[in-house]
Amino acid sequence: MTLLRAANVQLSFGSRTVFQGLTFTIEEGERVGLVGVNGSGKSSLMKILAGAARADTGELQLRRGARVTYLPQEPEFPEGATVASELSVSQAPLKEALAAQAELAKRLESAPPDAQGKLMEQMAALSDRIEQMGGWDTEHHAKTLLDRLGVKDWDRPVAQLSGGLRKRVAIARALLTRPDLLLLDEPTNHLDADTVDWLEEELDKLPGALLLVTHDRYFLDGLVDRIVEIQPGEGVTSYPGNYQAYLEQKLVAQENAELAQHKRERWIAQEVAWLRRGPEARRTKSKARIDRAQKLMAEKGFQRPKVADLRVAAAPRLGHTVIEAEGLQKSFGERKVLDNVEFRLQRGERVGLVGPNGVGKTTFLRVLLGETPPDGGKLVIGKNTKVAYYDQQRAQLDLESTVYDAASQGEDWVMLGDNKVAMRDYLDDLLFPVPMQRMKVKALSGGERNRLLLARLFLEGANVLVLDEPTNDLDIVTLNILERLLLDFGGSTLLVTHDRYFLDKVATSILTFEGNGRVTRYEGNYAMYRRLKEQAEAQSASAAPAAKPAPKKEEPPPAPKAARKPGKLSYKEQRELDGMEAAIEAAETKKAALEAQLADPAVYSNGPKVAEVNKELEATAAEVDRLYARWQELQDLAAGGAA
Repeated sequence: MTLLRAANVQLSFGSRTVFQGLTFTIEEGERVGLVGVNGSGKSSLMKILAGAARADTGELQLRRGARVTYLPQEPEFPEGATVASELSVSQAPLKEALAAQAELAKRLESAPPDAQGKLMEQMAALSDRIEQMGGWDTEHHAKTLLDRLGVKDWDRPVAQLSGGLRKRVAIARALLTRPDLLLLDEPTNHLDADTVDWLEEELDKLPGALLLVTHDRYFLDGLVDRIVEIQPGEGVTSYPGNYQAYLEQKLVAQENAELAQHKRERWIAQEVAWLRRGPEARRTKSKARIDRAQKLMAEKGFQRPKVADLRVAAAPRLGHTVIEAEGLQKSFGERKVLDNVEFRLQRGERVGLVGPNGVGKTTFLRVLLGETPPDGGKLVIGKNTKVAYYDQQRAQLDLESTVYDAASQGEDWVMLGDNKVAMRDYLDDLLFPVPMQRMKVKALSGGERNRLLLARLFLEGANVLVLDEPTNDLDIVTLNILERLLLDFGGSTLLVTHDRYFLDKVATSILTFEGNGRVTRYEGNYAMYRRLKEQAEAQSASAAPAAKPAPKKEEPPPAPKAARKPGKLSYKEQRELDGMEAAIEAAETKKAALEAQLADPAVYSNGPKVAEVNKELEATAAEVDRLYARWQELQDLAAGGAA
């Protein structure tokens, strides 16, 4: 069944047509990836579909009663919002449904037999809706989501969180709504690779439909079953299958279009030659044939899509020493970020930095660049080393500057190899035509700003590129170009990115940040690092039991400690924790059985029975919440003692 239909949608900004004649549908439960070059209107279309913006013309039809949740690239929160309040907002529809179900249960108790049938139908519909929105155990699910996303402070004001943590709260808020249609615009930005893996699994479990904008190609491959591509200034083309299938189909379509264009050009050449032979030749052809030839020549033929031409200015040759670090130490208060870290960057290496957010990757780069002094250790920078640094916050860009001024830095010409190129022409090759060059940077999309900053960076003539999250917001076409540029780059590269596909294509080694200042290097790309890490963990797990001495039979079991030490579990608490898993399982089993009773049509023939089961279910769900909360409390106490 069709969930959403867009027909002949058009959007323009001034004289620029973003898209026109845009028509497509989304079916119930369908997973759709939305792709297109930066500036083609992906985010604008998402806003229109979410009702956050209006198109110039066109029609939108949403299935009656369907719920839509939209997660923009930069989520917004009301003033004074806390993590808890935002998640409560996301659960408002569920709370309303639960309240409505409780009210129906009361009405069933006193309803006459002839009215009970209709009330039971309503109760069944509400039960289905509650189950679709996550069931009764929502608070535990919310806290689990936040914990997995790395958000620990339940009551902390959102305004005090970093941009990355705010994005994570917004993701949890969106997931908890469990809508019929979830619109996600670049949800993987600011997430580490492990969290992206987890998010992919969570989205795969959602029962509703999904429309997704992301540059993460592995993410697209794992989630979507159709790709919709926006053509700049035009409409959309749909390709069944995941991202890999889309690439294959598009290649075939492009080859066919080029072949058809070649035949078209040959036919036009023949007709033009005939037309030039004058009136005598024309008398041998019908007027209809002449009209067809003129019409064909006036049509727009196939043109290979223009892509950004990123190029690197000439740089000095690197010496034997590029960047070397010995015994680096760095702490912030009691938090250790770098602990005796050894690192050597050699000529031609491309090192990918991975690890959870906040573990120290950016700090490590800033120490290497001399922007942050280490607490200890030795740092050597080669005398021929010239570094260009890409800051993930894009602080180098003045939002009030024009695109031309931001790129040129006062220079009207740039040397690219042996060629002297006008800055305006260089920017035009980067898909910034002259009218756009006069625009202010703040008017650009996130991907266009990223492309502009990369273009400026590559003009610095550096032989070492330090790139902190350069893949955020870039369209997939530009990502492919950036990959090829780094592969052809003669210098060395340090790269922080969560894009697993990008690391697989580019990285020659992986530097993984594991917390508590530990940094480990793995040779190879990201896939190789994951295999080596899994092998090391498996070996460690198999060796652990062998290293553990066998207990002596004659020794009695250790007696419980009489007094509790600060931060440790008492004997009673430890026994409670040991039995908690079984208690939770029993409560969950009882809850599932009660839910099954409510879903049984036979139960609805007895109004008082429905009310009784519903009341018992509410009590059981509350007990499940209490057990999970107590289990978490005991786990935190035990962890505190271990620390």
